[in-house]
Amino acid sequence: MDRSIEKLFKKHGGQLRMNEALAAGMSRYMLYHLRDKGVVVPIARGIYRLASLPPVADPDLVAVSLKYPRAVLCLLSALSFHEITTEIPRQIFIALPRTSRIPVLKNPPLSVHRFSGEAYSEGIETRSMADLSVKVYCVEKTIADCFKFRNQIGTDVVLEALKLYRERYRFDGNKIMHYARICRVEEVMRPYLEASL
Repeated sequence: MDRSIEKLFKKHGGQLRMNEALAAGMSRYMLYHLRDKGVVVPIARGIYRLASLPPVADPDLVAVSLKYPRAVLCLLSALSFHEITTEIPRQIFIALPRTSRIPVLKNPPLSVHRFSGEAYSEGIETRSMADLSVKVYCVEKTIADCFKFRNQIGTDVVLEALKLYRERYRFDGNKIMHYARICRVEEVMRPYLEASL
């Protein structure tokens, strides 16, 4: 492979969007040729990754993060990411700022939630998955969000998450209540937190 092409991919963390490749002077034909030769592999529509890199553990999460950089994993996807649920999400749950356009993506299926102000901006962590950055809410913010959306995801799922959080993480009631205030579920959560002490 041409060193300049490899350098270009490595400059972007090993993967490249079609529009980035075109802006760097590559043609669609060249990118398709690299794909056909097995030098790069598509990980989502319009996103290519060097084939020599280790495989991505969860390509759907990575694809969503690459296509929508402002998307933050939330609710069931964040619970799964933090390993505090036995539920297997059938969709990727993401949060976007309230003014954002709703993403149109057929695969993987998305469950999009628009948050405003601190409800969107607070508690975001950037984690690495196979050298790629994925945004996810911290575990305490995730629990507060799940209480807020308990009627949609199920109270049993939320209570299981709280129980597993207590078992697997250092319990931080102050931090949970901080996010509960931001999500306006402080009064709803308080009895459950007191009962779990």
